Amino acid sequence: MITLELRRELADKDGKRASASEAAAWKEMGLSRSGLTRYLQAAQKAAGLLGEVDVLLAGDRTLRRLNREFRGKDKATDVLSFPSPAEFAGEHAGDLAISLDTAQRQAREQGHTLRDEVRILLLHGVLHLLGMDHETDGGAMASRESHLRARLRLPHGLIARADRATVKAKGKPFRVRA
Repeated sequence: MITLELRRELADKDGKRASASEAAAWKEMGLSRSGLTRYLQAAQKAAGLLGEVDVLLAGDRTLRRLNREFRGKDKATDVLSFPSPAEFAGEHAGDLAISLDTAQRQAREQGHTLRDEVRILLLHGVLHLLGMDHETDGGAMASRESHLRARLRLPHGLIARADRATVKAKGKPFRVRA
């Protein structure tokens, strides 16, 4: 299930305004719960991830709090992955949290839509739920993400962007790893 965390000024205690506000918020962002759900299912199938995945779409404030609470890092981030314990394997794969604030900034920087950026973040999170870790795996996750991005028709992924930024900062020519 994909949940959109409404900004406080849109939420209302009686539920009616919140429901109408949530529909308006989805539309305003150019996102669709059903479209993202279909994409998430396709990404899970392509990656081989079994089980339900719950997704929270929120703002930087919420992602910063979650990042601080669960990872000890006091900063906002684009996507957080919370794999389920092994005893739930096949039933519930885990949870993802995505910052729409960060996703919007990254979409502008990359010249594509918020929809595409959220899809990139969903794929990245799915790979983390599979246990992959681009910081320690010697390029295995980057290679898998690149393959799946092409298969799912997505623009540049997170790992490729980070590699380019690192190389650019060091002043070295950049070559894409496939």
